Amino acid sequence: MTEPEQTPTNAHEVIEAFKKIVGSKYVLTSLRATTPYSRGYRFGGGPVFAVVRPDTLVDMWKTLQVCAANNLIVIPQASNTGLTGGSGPSPDQQYDRPVVIVSTHRINQVFLINDAREAISLAGTPLTHLTDVLAQAHREPHSVIGSTSIGASVIGGISNNSGGSQIRKGPAFTREAIYARVNEQGKVELVNHLGISLGDNAEDNPEDALDRLQHGDWEAADVTPPPEDSNETEYAKHLREIVPSPARYNANPEYLYEASGSAGNLMVFAVRTRTFPLEVNPAMFYIGTNSPHELEAIRRMMLKSDMPLPISGEYMGRSAFDMAERYGKDTFIFLKFLSPKVQTVMFAFKTWANGLFAKIPGIGPTFADTVSQAIFSIFPKQLPQRMMQYRNRFEHHLLLTVSAGQKDQCEHMLRDFFAKPEYGGDFFVCTPDEAKSANLNRFGAASAATRYAELKRRHIAGLIPIDVALRRDDEDWLEVLPKEIEDQLEVKAYYGHFFCHVMHQDYVAKQGVDTKKLHDQIQQLLEARGARLPAEHNYGRLYHLPPEMEQHFKELDPTNTFNPGLGGTSTLKNWA
Repeated sequence: MTEPEQTPTNAHEVIEAFKKIVGSKYVLTSLRATTPYSRGYRFGGGPVFAVVRPDTLVDMWKTLQVCAANNLIVIPQASNTGLTGGSGPSPDQQYDRPVVIVSTHRINQVFLINDAREAISLAGTPLTHLTDVLAQAHREPHSVIGSTSIGASVIGGISNNSGGSQIRKGPAFTREAIYARVNEQGKVELVNHLGISLGDNAEDNPEDALDRLQHGDWEAADVTPPPEDSNETEYAKHLREIVPSPARYNANPEYLYEASGSAGNLMVFAVRTRTFPLEVNPAMFYIGTNSPHELEAIRRMMLKSDMPLPISGEYMGRSAFDMAERYGKDTFIFLKFLSPKVQTVMFAFKTWANGLFAKIPGIGPTFADTVSQAIFSIFPKQLPQRMMQYRNRFEHHLLLTVSAGQKDQCEHMLRDFFAKPEYGGDFFVCTPDEAKSANLNRFGAASAATRYAELKRRHIAGLIPIDVALRRDDEDWLEVLPKEIEDQLEVKAYYGHFFCHVMHQDYVAKQGVDTKKLHDQIQQLLEARGARLPAEHNYGRLYHLPPEMEQHFKELDPTNTFNPGLGGTSTLKNWA
């Protein structure tokens, strides 16, 4: 790991300034204490000067002021659940300034506005908390993503254009946020585009404005009106267009606006997002087939039909099914029989335990994973019988969820479809328990792949995750790799948001393989087909940033103060 080239000459004074702001308990400097924040969930991780954990928006602002005044790099971080290493420092790049992580996890508040048709989520709010608050108002959030179960934050999703499974809603996006940036002169400035008046000239009185925001100190008349209420956004119409371009991807200029797509290049205090009527008693159809082309035919049939789009359509290949069933059993049990909150706590505990035991010879950085895998392997199989039968019969699985009012029409469409002699697949209508189990198995795939790679780390070269947006008209959506690439792989797993043609493709490379080179080769094959990468996980430390995205980040952060080095760009001050 690469150390920063310099440490502050006034290191003691800077640490004392941080402690004065947030308290000594919430300024972390030791390697053991900072590792759970500096080490990425899947990738990345390097030493940091300090981790600061404020519990108010004003303290966030004051911490940033200290960092800017002392020429420090700032990495804003909410939950550290990103899959591409972008929420922590890079282990491979040289920084010219010390790195400070500002963890916002303690700032967890939601305000519902405009009759709950919109929500204000503060800096560290997990999506689970927003979901719980909205459920009481019979509403649901703007996004549902797989990493929700491990504590993914609302602002993290907005910052990374996370797409998730919601066909009708599209990527996490908003034009309404309040944030701090460091301008060309190196001065910290507040920008309030939240659509809520927080006092006269809020930008000139940032601490007063942020304090008012955190305490909900505004009147209804201070809030701009909400958009028209509906079950979908304009993305639904966009998705129906079967054209030779991806539906959504990180560099799409239509979804880049200030906090949206900022990838940690701003310090975001709060975002304002739409909410949607809560879906009551949705129906899931579990579809199995041995032909990828059958699933594509179903996708096009649904997109071209005159009925509303499904809520979601999640794909899972047999290899991903098996990996999730075996290596995600603990996550499955926690979420099915306990709650996402318990799972989030267990995830944090696992991260802490792995960091604690990492320095002990003979144990290593996966102690908690090894213990958990051993304990939960004793438990009997958790998936319903019909799902296991389909696993044995079919290579490809589609979890199609529709509104209650669409159930009969959708069932008739699928029966007519599979009655045709050229199709050999089948489907069943899930019970509520089967639907919950199917969703948990699908969304456990990403963490299961990580678990598999960590437990096998001594016998493999590493995990290569690909997050790709395929063309909307791509009939041959399931890739067939050249033999020279296939021979370098121990295992591969495919799953994704099928109607959006956004696929997550995890490859485990055999020992001795150059994983970076192989990643680039696979990326080149996909781009040659007209695909765009990444699709919804942002660039992090895995993907090369295209020129238009680099320019976007330079406009947000002209001094390169925030999270430098993303996508292989410069880590140096002023983008030198």
